[in-house]
Order: sequence, then structure tokens, then C-alpha cells
Amino acid sequence: MLSNNTYQHVIFVFVTPEENCSYHKVLEYLNLTKDKDLYAMIRPVKNHRRVTRVYIKMILYAILDVREIDQTFVSYVWIYLTWDNEHIRWDPKDFCGISNIAVPNEALWKPDLTIEEMIEKDKAPPSPLLKITHDGTVFYKNDQVIISTCQMHVYKFPFDTQSCNITFKSILHGDDDMTLTGSVNNTEITMWSREIMRTQYEWLFIDMSVHKKTEDDLGYNQTSVIYTITMKRRSILYCANFLVPILFLIILDLASFLIPDNGGEKLSFKVTVLLAVTVMQLILNEILPSSTDTIPLVVLYCTGIFGLMLLSLMETIVVMHLIEKDSESQESEGDPTLNADQNDEKMKVNCRNSLTAIHDHETDQNTPSPKKDGSSQRLDVSLALDLFSHELDEVKKTVSLLSSRRENIGYWTKLSKKIHKIFFVFYVGGVVLFLFTISMLWIVTEDN
Repeated sequence: MLSNNTYQHVIFVFVTPEENCSYHKVLEYLNLTKDKDLYAMIRPVKNHRRVTRVYIKMILYAILDVREIDQTFVSYVWIYLTWDNEHIRWDPKDFCGISNIAVPNEALWKPDLTIEEMIEKDKAPPSPLLKITHDGTVFYKNDQVIISTCQMHVYKFPFDTQSCNITFKSILHGDDDMTLTGSVNNTEITMWSREIMRTQYEWLFIDMSVHKKTEDDLGYNQTSVIYTITMKRRSILYCANFLVPILFLIILDLASFLIPDNGGEKLSFKVTVLLAVTVMQLILNEILPSSTDTIPLVVLYCTGIFGLMLLSLMETIVVMHLIEKDSESQESEGDPTLNADQNDEKMKVNCRNSLTAIHDHETDQNTPSPKKDGSSQRLDVSLALDLFSHELDEVKKTVSLLSSRRENIGYWTKLSKKIHKIFFVFYVGGVVLFLFTISMLWIVTEDN
């Protein structure tokens, strides 16, 4: 009889530890049941003067989008929260070495954190579980898509670097109740983010830093933890699809100086190139935000090239007008070559008539005539010489008039050629100087 009781007692001692090896026993010991809302309603301290310290760590998993026109930053992050719950304690030795357990997140109190820059709530449900340890430490991990505001500095677009903040703070609690602490090692969170980064969109992730800021907005001090994400735009596609084509357009405009100014092909060509730059400006207007305080360099680039091409177009119009003015003068005066030939023919006829008259007079003088005396003969010779002198004067006047007309007819054409050469030299110099200045500003100027 004694041996049976001893056997039963030994069996009882052996079975009891096995029953305490389940998570259910841990929850029963902690009294964590659904009807225990007290644990989830209030801050988990046994003395209200004690401050709950919440450690927050954020890892950037993906850069989903950066919308310049809306000035928003879309990121996918992993958020780790850790705090201490003074109501949760157990000895792992009493429960077969169980040192941690996962419970629904509704079962315990969680910090009332918000993100200041968030403008749209994540539609995905939060993580359903919390992890608690035997010493009262609570771990919470949540994956979240954050759509936040970000002040874009597009002065050096598309060679710009952007820094976007994600600020965590308590909605209601001040530093007397709860304090936030971020990661103290910026290099660690940067390296960890680079290792797990899945996509970066058109950006290149540079680093992530964290710092704290204390404000007194509601009458009490409140500490915020600010994570700053720095990233640089991948500019190769913008250069190939936007900057280089505009550069080709200005080269085409320079090449148009080789087109003759006589026809209208040069004018129509320049207008077409100018419209192409206008289309590029419309595309740029859809990318850049309208609320920027400074004019981006890419806007100055497009506007400067547009202005240079406009000057080139105006120069072409002026040159064509001068050439047309010369053409109108030629039409009004007739063909200068034909007029010169006609005038030469007239001068030859007049000279021939004058010489014939002198020759006839000499013949008459050698032939004896009883009807003419010596005085009449001298009078005829004098008249012939006067006629010949008058014809020579007319020839001189005609030649002088024709040469002056020929000079006047080519004046506007010569002037247009001089203007064209001088403008081309200044135009090429202006284009080179402008492109050099813009390039130096893109390289040297710091982001605003």
C-alpha cells in the first residue's frame, strides 16, 4: 500500500512540469485574456511617475515613388518598436524555459505614435502580433507603406539630391509620460537598409540618419524622432531624353546659317526648331512643381536656348527683309544690264551722228562752192564741235547715273551680308558662353 502511494506521488511530480510547458499556461499565469482590457487601455507602469521609454528603429525597404509635382515621397519601411511592460513578468524555469511569447496586438498597450508627414493612411492592416519576453520587454514590428510630404529642391534637376523626413511622435503623451529614442548608429541603419533594399525607382539611396527634436506645442515638452532619407536622382535617362535633344536642336539652329537667305526654307526651318524647344518646355512643366521658390537650372537652360533661337529667327527675318528690299529696287528700275546696253547704244548713235556731221562738213569744206563764203563755213564747224561736246557731256552724265544706280541696287544686300556675318560670330560665342555657364552652375552650385 505504501509503495503504491509513493509511485502515485512520483508520477504526480513528473506530470506537473509537462503541463506548464505550454504557451497557454504562460498566458493564464499572466492573466492575458480577451476580457482583460485593462492591460490595453493604460500605460503599463506600476507607478504613474515612471516614464515609458519607447525605442524606435526604422529600416527603408523600398523607394516606391517620388512625385515632384505633388511633392510627395512614397516609401516602404519596416518599423521596430520596443518598450517595457511592468505588468508582464515570469520565470522561464517555471515554464520549461519559455522566455518569449507572441500575443495579439490588441491584448496589450501600444504607443500612440503618428507620422507627421503622412498624408494618406496605409490601407494594409497592421501586424497582428506582439512579442513579449519574460522580463516584460515588448517587441512590435510593422511593415508599412508611407505616403508622406517632402519638400523637393529641384534647382539642380535632374542632377538633384533630395532629403525626405519621416517624423515619429506621440499623439498625446509628453516627455513626462513617454519618451522616444531612435537608433544611435546611423551607419548601421544605412548599411542594413542597403542590404535589404528591393527597389529604388529612379533614385539612388545614399544614407539615412536619425536625430531627435523636442517641441512645446501643447503646453508640455514632446520629443520627436526624425529619420532623414537622402537619395540622389539617376539622371542618365533625363540627359539622354531631354537635355541632349535640346542641345541637338541648338546645333541644328547653328547649322541653319548655312542655308541661303534668298528663299523661305531657312525661315520655316528655324520656326520648326523653335517649336520643338517649346514642346520640350511643355514636357518639363509637367514634371517640376510649381511651388518651388527658385527657378531650376533646367528651366533656365530651356529658356536660354529658346531665347537664343528666337534672336536667330529675328535676325533671319531682318536679313530676308533687306534682301527683299533690294529686289524691289531692281524691279522698279528694270534690268540694270539691259538699261546699260540701251544707253550705250544711244551714246554710240549720238557719237556716230556727231562724227558724221563733222566729216560731212570737212568734205563740204574741201569741195568748192560758190554759194558759201568763208564766214558761213567757220560757223558750221563751230556748231558741229558744240554738238559733239554736248553729246560727250550727255555720255558722261549717263555713265555716272548708271554706276550710281548699280551701287544703290546692291547696297541692302551687302548690308545684310555684313549683319549676317557679325551676328553669326556673336551668336556662336553667346551659345558657347551660355552652355558653359549652365554646366558650371550644375556642377558647382549646392542644392538649395
